[in-house]
Amino acid sequence: MSKQQDADLILKLYDLRREAVMREARNWMWTFNPTSVQDVIDTLLSEHSGHYRMVLSYWEMAAAMVNNGAIDEKLFNESNGEHIFVYAKIQPIIEEVRALFGSPDFLLNLETLIMRIPESEQKIAAMRERMKKFAEMSAERMAKGQGQAAGQS
Repeated sequence: MSKQQDADLILKLYDLRREAVMREARNWMWTFNPTSVQDVIDTLLSEHSGHYRMVLSYWEMAAAMVNNGAIDEKLFNESNGEHIFVYAKIQPIIEEVRALFGSPDFLLNLETLIMRIPESEQKIAAMRERMKKFAEMSAERMAKGQGQAAGQS
């Protein structure tokens, strides 16, 4: 496949990410911070089940395309980072999820793609640090907003 065709597929994947429901699901993923398989179960039994399934299946599908040669891996990884973000959230509990649901291939394409990235473990750790900082900034912002709202009443 030519680089132009690879680029066209990456742009099509990007366009899919801009679809309204997908954007809502991706925004929700920022708030999903699982610490156990119970968090996944709770999510699957909630109004966010579709969000969870949509985001994970999207990145699994995109990774499968890369892993099977439909999209150039280097170009894909250089033009995306969100797949690392998603994997960083799920990685700590992925084996538990696989065992619970009897699905040893759960997110295997995404995991395979991520683990081939040079220095993948460091990049995953750095992503988790960024996520932690964003969570702290968000909490501070919420606290300031509540403090200001309380002062206005």
